[in-house]
Amino acid sequence: MNTLRSASLCLLTGLLVTATAAAAASAKPAVVIVATGGTIAGAAKSQTEAGYQAGAVAVDVLIDAVPQLKELADIRGVQVASIGSQDMNDEVWIKLANTLNELVSTKKVDGVVVTHGTDTMEETAYFLHLVVDTDKPVVLTGSMRPSTAMSADGPLNIYNAVALAADPRARGRGVLVAVNDDIHSAHDLTKTHTTDVETFTSHEPGLVGASLFGKQHFYRSPAEVHTSKSDFAGKIAGPLPRVDVIYAHAGMSPDLVDAAVAAGAKGLVIAGVGDGNMTTPALDAVKRAISAGVVVVRSSRVGSGIIRRDVEINDDAVGTVASMTLNPSKARVLLKLALTKTHDAKKIQAYFDGY
Repeated sequence: MNTLRSASLCLLTGLLVTATAAAAASAKPAVVIVATGGTIAGAAKSQTEAGYQAGAVAVDVLIDAVPQLKELADIRGVQVASIGSQDMNDEVWIKLANTLNELVSTKKVDGVVVTHGTDTMEETAYFLHLVVDTDKPVVLTGSMRPSTAMSADGPLNIYNAVALAADPRARGRGVLVAVNDDIHSAHDLTKTHTTDVETFTSHEPGLVGASLFGKQHFYRSPAEVHTSKSDFAGKIAGPLPRVDVIYAHAGMSPDLVDAAVAAGAKGLVIAGVGDGNMTTPALDAVKRAISAGVVVVRSSRVGSGIIRRDVEINDDAVGTVASMTLNPSKARVLLKLALTKTHDAKKIQAYFDGY
C-alpha cells in the first residue's frame, strides 16, 4: 500500500511540475500601451483626406484594431493624453514619466509602449530616456498617416513596438522608437520629412535594430547614459525651468536673446549656423544673458554633426555649453533637466558630454 501511495504521489508531483513548466513556457510578457494621442490616433473624414483630427481615437480602439497583438503579449491600455504632439508640454511630460515609472516598478509589467505624435516624438522620447528609472523596454511609436487613412502605417508600427517591448533582448538599451520597420535610440532619432512615412533617421549613429513583422534584429546598444543610470531618473515633481530655443540666421539680431531673458528663460539653446555659430551682436547678447545667470547652450540648425567646445566660439571664455551630438530640441530637453540639478555651466557641460 505504501509503495502504491508513494508511486501515486510521485506521479502527481511529476504531473504538477510538468503543468507548471508548461504554463510558464506559455506565459506571455505583460505589455502596457500608454496613449498620448497623435496622428496614430487621428481620424479624417475619408481615407484619402490629408487633414485630420489628432488624438481622436482612444487607446482601446487602437488595441482592438490590431488583434494580433494578443499573440505577442498580454495587453492593456492606459490613456494619459489625447493631443496632437505639437501641443506636448512639460505637464504632460511629467504625467507621462511618472505613469511609466509607476508601471515599470511592478513585476506585473514587462515592457511599455507609448503611442505619440511624430512632430515632437524625438523630444518626448529623449525626455523619457533620461527620466524613466528602469532597464525594462520602453518603446515609443507613432504614424505619419491617421488611423482612417488608406494604407495607414500605425497598425504595423504598434505591432512591431509591442513585439519590441516584449523582447527581453531590448532590456538595458534605453528608450527606443519603433517606426517604419526601424528601431531607433531616443538619443539619436530625428524627424526629417513633413509627410513621408520614412521621416525618421538616426544620422551618423545609425539604427539600434530593425523589425520585420514583430521579429527584431539588433545592431547595437546606445553608448550614452540613460534610464536607470541617469541622474534624472525617478519621480518628477515639477515644474521644469523655462528653456527657449533661438534660431540663428544671416543677420541674426540680438533682440530675441534679450527678450527671452527678459521673459524669464533660465536657459537658452542657440540653434546656430554651421558649427553652432551666430552673429557678433547675437553673441554679445549671449554674453549678457550669461552674466545675468542664464545658461546658454550652442547647438546647430544643420541637423547632424557634433558641436565641440572652443571651435567656432571660445566657450571657455564666453561661458557657453557645447551641445555635442544633441540637436537644438534635444539640447533643450537635457538643459531643462540639468537646470533642476545645477546652474554651473561646467557641470552642465559634463551632462552634455555623457548624456
